[in-house]
Amino acid sequence: MTKHTPNLKAEKISGGVHTDVRHDSAHKHVAGTAIYIDDMPEPAGTLHAGLGFSSVAKATITAMDLDAVRAAPGVVCVLTAADVPGVNDISPSGMQDDPVLADGVVSFHGQPIFCVIAQTRDQARRAARLAKVSYDEQAPVVDIWPLDIATDKQVATPLTLKRGDVATALATAPRRVKGRMRLGGQDHFYLEGQVALAVPGEDDDIIVYSSTQGPTETQHLVAHALGVASNAVTIEIRRMGGGFGGKETQANQVAALAAIAAKKLHRAVKLRLDRDEDMVATGKRHDFAIDYDVGFDAEGRILGVDYTFALRAGFSADLSGPVGDRALFHCDNAYFLPHVEARTALFHTNTVSNTAFRGFGGPQGMVGAERIIDEVAFAVGKDPLEIRKLNFYDPMGEAGERNLTPYHQKVEDCIIQRIVAELETSADYAGRRREIAAFNANSKYVKRGIALTPVKFGISFTKTESNQAGALVHIYADGSVHMNHGGTEMGQGLHLKVAQVVAEEFQIDLDRVKITATTTAKVPNTAPTAASSGADLNGMAAQNAAHQIKVRLIDFAAERYGVPHDQIEFLPNRVRVGNQEIPFNELVRQAFVGRVQLSAAGFYKTPKIHWDRSKGRGHAFYYFAYGAACSEVSVDTLTGEYVIERTDILHDVGRSLNPVIDIGQIEGGFVQGTGWLTTEELVFDDKGRLRTHAPSTYKIPLASDRPKIFNVALTDWSQAYEPTIHRSKAVGEPPLPLGLSVLHALSDAIASVADHKICPQLDAPATPERVLMTLERLKGQAAATP
Repeated sequence: MTKHTPNLKAEKISGGVHTDVRHDSAHKHVAGTAIYIDDMPEPAGTLHAGLGFSSVAKATITAMDLDAVRAAPGVVCVLTAADVPGVNDISPSGMQDDPVLADGVVSFHGQPIFCVIAQTRDQARRAARLAKVSYDEQAPVVDIWPLDIATDKQVATPLTLKRGDVATALATAPRRVKGRMRLGGQDHFYLEGQVALAVPGEDDDIIVYSSTQGPTETQHLVAHALGVASNAVTIEIRRMGGGFGGKETQANQVAALAAIAAKKLHRAVKLRLDRDEDMVATGKRHDFAIDYDVGFDAEGRILGVDYTFALRAGFSADLSGPVGDRALFHCDNAYFLPHVEARTALFHTNTVSNTAFRGFGGPQGMVGAERIIDEVAFAVGKDPLEIRKLNFYDPMGEAGERNLTPYHQKVEDCIIQRIVAELETSADYAGRRREIAAFNANSKYVKRGIALTPVKFGISFTKTESNQAGALVHIYADGSVHMNHGGTEMGQGLHLKVAQVVAEEFQIDLDRVKITATTTAKVPNTAPTAASSGADLNGMAAQNAAHQIKVRLIDFAAERYGVPHDQIEFLPNRVRVGNQEIPFNELVRQAFVGRVQLSAAGFYKTPKIHWDRSKGRGHAFYYFAYGAACSEVSVDTLTGEYVIERTDILHDVGRSLNPVIDIGQIEGGFVQGTGWLTTEELVFDDKGRLRTHAPSTYKIPLASDRPKIFNVALTDWSQAYEPTIHRSKAVGEPPLPLGLSVLHALSDAIASVADHKICPQLDAPATPERVLMTLERLKGQAAATP
């Protein structure tokens, strides 16, 4: 113990909040020592599974001869739908429309219809190819483009948002434009594919090591398929090699099959899909057809919008309903729409059931918003940025009338005007636009374009019960801290941020906090790590747990040393008690001897939010995250090929828990969003077969595709409007739509061939082929215009 003396300079712990700390697994990722599920030592006698897939998209199975499969070398058994001991369903929506294995009917090409268990993975996969399956094949429904909202099948109840009198606003508007946009889907293309290792225990017990973003949901659905209570199933995951939403529900099938086989055979079973199998058999970002009808005045101020967002749901509901809902929640992006009606159409198709993807429909809604901005800008002959600024939300303007969303929530924290103004200046938007105009006037074949686009992204699950989290914190007698929470780590630094929160609460160095694997045996009933809420929810829950222990330590110290509570203060790695300072470890040891409870379960639920889907009204989001990107491109008008010359981003993360991690998330989100809107194209043929199911045909962005100049900055003046964890804001999903700046820069470059008189109406993904076709169409339209 030491006497307390005033600090002459501010002391800080190592690795607290608001500091740059390297990702806890970064060195392991680089060195190849990070342990993923496929790297785990396998229990003795582990068996391996391989799947048999449907070779048609829509059919009744008339015969399935698996004798050759069972007789193949190394095969132990073959599972079919009849071998599912519980309920043959893994539907996250509870609609009983998503079988573990197809039972008599197949609904998409590549649907799993049986599962082979063998001594090795190679044997299982080779044996699966020996099956003889006969089908009564029917014509599949593949594309949503020709479908009719009034007559064609939908997988779930659609949503309509409405505010004001849209019909009158459109009928009386001085100007009006209608159109339709095609917007492609996206494969998650995580580095680690779907994988699970199931280890059976005694009685009904089983442990499943699953690459899942939603351990609790996986736990419940595995139990459902096994026909046991959830308390018999433990799901554990230390880290994923990427998720992006693709492991929110899609991990459940692999986990369930491994678990069923393990319990049947009383041996550990591992199932891992390879890249082609994964891309064919698992859901993706929904592709959309967006219909819009927008009315506006001569200045370009939007008066009313009517939207229809039709999406390709696939063969089952999965998360298509909530994804469509969130698209509508973001059909305004950062713009006030005085009169608006927007609806979804959740079309059933004979394709894999589409699912969550980073942004969860929000980016698709924003694409619709930015398309109508482009249409208005070209119609009135103004720079699209002028139209954007003219239509921004303005909580302080017009007696607060320009701050109501289509779902009737007030936008009270709008900072988009300042973000765009600062980025417009720092990126020299006006100067570069002049330079680009001069360049294009003197360049016959290469044209440049520039665009500055905003982002307003709502943060919260719209399913109210998902907005809760739990955490477990222990302090051991030596002063070391063990931390566990319900969130999952997929490379985004969630565990690190939560550990920083715990270190900050106790005022101890970060290296004293042990990050442990997520497991349903420690923290139950958790939400999936999704909706950008991982740090918000789990950080608050962990802080709550740490605070409980901290209060107990203060009470103990006050009683032991006979000092008032207000004379006890946690300082870096020590505690001031009256006029003396006690090392943190020593106080913990004393508390242990004094029989103080040094463990706590923390909990947090997001306040204020509520949502009535039947009425299309509510306070759907706790707060909004904002950002803006300015991108410049060069396009070869002879080939449609292009490069991103420069991108400048200014993004709002409030008071960042870890700025360097957040900047990495923003860079990655932008690149992923750009890939979705430019190079990544999903192609199904008329038989429902995915033709782009490998890196040879599906093109994610390469390192060489990043902007030549890439400037990313965080707002240094922003903090969360609502009480969040240390006033930080979510950063997982909001940066992805920043990639819209590239799509609209391409549109701007294309428009130059027609002297910016015609809206290019560029669909996405804007592949070089699509860019070239749009260029040729615009040239033809310009030539035909007097």
